[in-house]
Amino acid sequence: MEDIDDIWKSVTSASVCDALGRICNHRAHVLDLVSPTPGKVLFGPAVTMRMLPLRDDLFDENVNSFSRLFYEAVGATPKGKVLVLDSSGHSDVSVGGGTKLSRLHNLELAGMITDGRLRDFEELATYEPVFYCRGTTLRAGTGDLMPVAVNEPVNLAGVTVVPGDYVFADGAGTVILPAGLARQALKAAQEVQAQDSYYLDVIRGELPASDRGSASDKA
Repeated sequence: MEDIDDIWKSVTSASVCDALGRICNHRAHVLDLVSPTPGKVLFGPAVTMRMLPLRDDLFDENVNSFSRLFYEAVGATPKGKVLVLDSSGHSDVSVGGGTKLSRLHNLELAGMITDGRLRDFEELATYEPVFYCRGTTLRAGTGDLMPVAVNEPVNLAGVTVVPGDYVFADGAGTVILPAGLARQALKAAQEVQAQDSYYLDVIRGELPASDRGSASDKA
């Protein structure tokens, strides 16, 4: 059986979105995310982190430690995983930068996706993990958001992400694939692309409108 890690390399987010739409009715795509490395594709199983607006009376630097919760989220086998970070709808706030997120590079995660912003795009572009977010910013967000939970269902810009779901993101958009349907959807995406290729050939053979009459006259 073809390995899922080989299948995803032959498809695009558009074909995956079309394929998943034939299997599920729920919204599974996210638009308008950007990357420090826009030509790279992000794919892998999700681990999740949820943030909430900071409250001084609730914040505990040990309980709400990004580093502690990050290592708890990725577990003992972090390689190839995708950190999905829910910014609680704060799309203009930074959820991390080059220093904090160097942990993903050190542990060989596939990357990170968030509906918040990231700092230090130039530094992040030198890391192996692939990052997608709402955009870059200058101001740190540590005074605005606090991490509160990991490996629970989260909201990524209107799409529910459950730990273990697969994340597929490229320059056109992001698709969240339920773990139990990921292989089926990716195989269907290959079929979508094969059909598109077929119709490209069909359309290429069509006569221009100005020539259709003369072609009929010769028949």
